[in-house]
Amino acid sequence: MTTRREAMKHSAVVAGLLCATGLFPQYAAAAFNKNAFDAKSLADSLKALGVGAPVESTGVSIQAPDIAENGAVVPVGASSTLAGVKQILFLVEKNPTVLIAVFNLSDSVDAVITTRTKMAESSNVYAVAVMNDGKVLYAKKEVKVTLGGCGG
Repeated sequence: MTTRREAMKHSAVVAGLLCATGLFPQYAAAAFNKNAFDAKSLADSLKALGVGAPVESTGVSIQAPDIAENGAVVPVGASSTLAGVKQILFLVEKNPTVLIAVFNLSDSVDAVITTRTKMAESSNVYAVAVMNDGKVLYAKKEVKVTLGGCGG
């Protein structure tokens, strides 16, 4: 039976080998869209990602606290029961960097994502589902931040 420590050690070795061969950074860079992450508005970020105008949908749900006591670590999650989710995006409207994360999915993965983000101030947080057919659906939730997390 493999222990967690052994699994982590093996993962580190594999990551090191990928980095040494130059394969790992190429895949990471291919998925990174600098213009989308540098955008200062929701519309500019979505445009840089090449997706259309989002439509609010009950098929997408967002999980986030009503009040974040520490803006440096705010848990957020998104899920969808709809078939054909290609990407899930997280955006924070009033952050210096609006786009927080992009998750690429396949049909063999449930569209359930959780992560943590920094929030500069109270703001709407968006979970956006980009569908295989090109539709862009979203859910939003206002999160009140009582202690700032990132400068801006």
